[in-house]
Amino acid sequence: MMDAEFWRQRWQDNQIGFHQDQPTPLMQKHWPSIGAPPGCRVFVPLAGKSRDMLWLAAQGHRVLGVELSQLAVEQFFAEHGLQPRIDETRYGRHYRAGGPQTGDIELICGDAFALDAAALADCAAVFDRAALIALPPALRLRYVDELYACLPARCRGLLITLEYPQDEKEGPPFSVSESEVRTRFGSRWDVDLLERRDILATQQNFIDEGVTALDTCVYRLQRHA
Repeated sequence: MMDAEFWRQRWQDNQIGFHQDQPTPLMQKHWPSIGAPPGCRVFVPLAGKSRDMLWLAAQGHRVLGVELSQLAVEQFFAEHGLQPRIDETRYGRHYRAGGPQTGDIELICGDAFALDAAALADCAAVFDRAALIALPPALRLRYVDELYACLPARCRGLLITLEYPQDEKEGPPFSVSESEVRTRFGSRWDVDLLERRDILATQQNFIDEGVTALDTCVYRLQRHA
């Protein structure tokens, strides 16, 4: 059972192979194509301590992340020399920091499923690299139907997934097929596949587990009016 404690323990044990030391290259390549308004607020679900948030803020965006692990949130600010202002709200503990070098970044330490439309009302864009693929099928359904449903009309998104034979490896990260993405999002979002890339040769841990094929896919999302 992948409950909240599962993820907190992963951080406590430093089992965070999903964390990247550099911003995601596919995000940097494709972000301009989604047409996010300059200076808009970007929602980053299940954010961890992702450096992608710093990159987005450096583009002039205001970043709103949500993360269960207090350790991850504290590490994010500490590792970048930021002194956040901390407030308690009904969504969790809010950490806010900003400046000319880092931009405006807010992280909510709390449950993403506790967020509502009011919390995300001014998020004109969303970036999802390690959130959807972190969840097993039942939670993925809830995640899209509940959390993504709270994002406002015309919200734009960039979604990055993995595809591999699911029977060859236990998640997380889980394999999420193109057909599933289109099924999950299709009722409320326009979905465009921007790139599909074979990355198996660069992922030794997948090879070591016997995975025979591994693609990463990048999607552009746009919420219907």
